[in-house]
Amino acid sequence: MHSNNLKKPMEKADILLEVLPYIRRFYGKTIVIKYGGHAMVDENLKEMFAMNVVMMKYIGINPVIVHGGGPQISTLLTKLGKDSKFIKGMRVTDEETMDIVEMVLTGKINKQIVGLINRHGGRAVGLSGKDGNIIEAEKYFLSDEKAKDTPPEIIDVGLVGKVRKVNAGLITSLIKDGFIPVIAPTGAGDSGETYNINADIVAGEVASALGAEKLVLLTDVEGILDEKGRLIHSINAEQAGELIEDGTIDGGMYPKVKCCLKALRGGVGKTHIIDGRLNHAVLLEIFTDMGIGTQVVGD
Repeated sequence: MHSNNLKKPMEKADILLEVLPYIRRFYGKTIVIKYGGHAMVDENLKEMFAMNVVMMKYIGINPVIVHGGGPQISTLLTKLGKDSKFIKGMRVTDEETMDIVEMVLTGKINKQIVGLINRHGGRAVGLSGKDGNIIEAEKYFLSDEKAKDTPPEIIDVGLVGKVRKVNAGLITSLIKDGFIPVIAPTGAGDSGETYNINADIVAGEVASALGAEKLVLLTDVEGILDEKGRLIHSINAEQAGELIEDGTIDGGMYPKVKCCLKALRGGVGKTHIIDGRLNHAVLLEIFTDMGIGTQVVGD
């Protein structure tokens, strides 16, 4: 009877000991997590994500969150009678749309994530790329290849930006003081104009600037799939390049993989593309040998 009562607690102790090498390896290290997709919409997944992040902080890992908000922006634009127009996956953003984007990203979503983490015992601080001049941005022009021998057409998608520079001082200070930075992917241009920037790209640039141990991108797919649709658990930069070349990696996965490769070149230890629809996705990726998604590593 006595030993049966102890079975469950002993199993828990075993699990904790299994995790010990990972805790030791990542203690004091920074992990940048791009938070988006289903994990940001489903109420249960939102709670789990917040708890995962708080747990990481309590065991000595420094999580930094960069979040998206595309679906939420589209929903509000529709309510306000504005159409969402996309060219090659980029939202065409005029000034009025940018006001709404900024309102949703920094005013609403950012504060919801901060509130959720704090409710579970963390100390999160919400930032946009404009705070402390974290993200210096410049206008992004889309080039559209028309045909083999003609020059590409340059398309103006409005107030869409790219990262020119990340000033990580404020993020580093907050980490040192025990806070969890939560960053909305907007940045300021030279004239003070606000730019909307792809959250994957911001996460990658922030990870490079912080010299992060890991960059983890939460998505709504399992990870990178091979030509037969099977999950690839680990891939290096050269192999990823080949899969981009032969078209196996395309669509929405293409920019994510490019972002991982750039982060690796920028000094990030490892990058991961994982399925945010799974409970405890972040913990499973970091604290198990196999992980749950695809890790993209340098050559």
